Amino acid sequence: SGFNSIGHMDTMLRGRHHIGHYKEGEEFIQNVFHVLFLLFSGKEKANLSICWLQYEISKVVQCLQTKNKKKLKVQGKKSKKLAKNLLKAPDNRNHLSLWKLYAYLEWLLGNVDDARKVFDTALSTAGTGGMKNLQLCSLSLLYAQLEVELLESLEGAVMSRAVHILTKLAESGPYMPYSGEVLSVNILKARKTYDHALQDYLNKTPVSNQDQVSDSNQLVNLVGCYAVFQYLTVGIDAAVLIYAQVLEKLEVPDPKKCENTGENLGIQNFPTALEAITLLRTNLLRFHMKISVYPLNPLREALTEALKRYPSNQSLWRSYIQIQRKSHNASKARRFFDGVTRSTNSLEPWLFAIQAEQMRKKLIENVQRADVGEIHSTIPETGLTNRIVALFEHAVQSENGTHCPLLWRMYLNFLV
Repeated sequence: SGFNSIGHMDTMLRGRHHIGHYKEGEEFIQNVFHVLFLLFSGKEKANLSICWLQYEISKVVQCLQTKNKKKLKVQGKKSKKLAKNLLKAPDNRNHLSLWKLYAYLEWLLGNVDDARKVFDTALSTAGTGGMKNLQLCSLSLLYAQLEVELLESLEGAVMSRAVHILTKLAESGPYMPYSGEVLSVNILKARKTYDHALQDYLNKTPVSNQDQVSDSNQLVNLVGCYAVFQYLTVGIDAAVLIYAQVLEKLEVPDPKKCENTGENLGIQNFPTALEAITLLRTNLLRFHMKISVYPLNPLREALTEALKRYPSNQSLWRSYIQIQRKSHNASKARRFFDGVTRSTNSLEPWLFAIQAEQMRKKLIENVQRADVGEIHSTIPETGLTNRIVALFEHAVQSENGTHCPLLWRMYLNFLV
């Protein structure tokens, strides 16, 4: 009974009574964590702590999505208790990734001031590694991103807390909490430092595979910090330019061309970095469109390019569907979905194509059933129904679709 929620139909409707985690299943997972905790030590134990806290955060996010305040309060208490216990362990006191997650948890629960204190404490105790320190860079990036999300416009953003955090990171000195202003001279110095650091990374020769992973993560954090810094101090175009330059440099060239020119490009083993940087770029464009007037085209182009390359990235698909909902012309999106499903084996394009059509159907039905006194218009929207059934049929015939329980459940759910 612990695993019922996985196959429960209600999880698709995402209604008010969204099924969360079943009690028995939850107990089972907690027991697994407790038992494993006694078996591990050192780095493995720290990684397990991170997994555990991430799992707790995912439950808080679920409560936020379903807007269940009562459940959020209870879940928040449990998650905070766990986070504090994990941080009390002697090995974890200087573990920046755990501090980062704890601060993020406080932020999600709406305790912005408490979260800032946690972030500031973590940054103060982290020492002076600056951009060279992967954990410190990652912590500063999340802190700055969360602060940026609080901004209502870019006016006065140069003096914001986010700029202070990113400037301090570039200075590589001891961190001082935000006092309300940022000196222009520090901003200029920081810009120069970021630029040099980025160029050094891009011109680096490849190293062993183990270092490659941390190098790849470090590059993503560095690009993220520099782009947010430019966004707040110069503007959106400056930030987009950084992403464009980095992506161009990281593009994996055609192997044939490489053989012809005799080039050996050092950074071609950064596919994960490429995907992460693409995601950062689309998120920044989406945020900018939310707080100011900006054309939709750059974002649409960035998303279509990215999805052709990473057809199984769910965050990118979600963004794509959201911007397509604003457009009344469905044919462009349909052609795009069709093209992607033909060129890839991954199932995500099918699932999101179906979701997009179902959203459109719901929208049309809502408009048709607009309340006109006692009379409701009940003309069924057969065109879309047939299209959705056809999409399901094609999807379940594909190699991966045949073995995907979620797809079959969605199909049954739709037919019912």
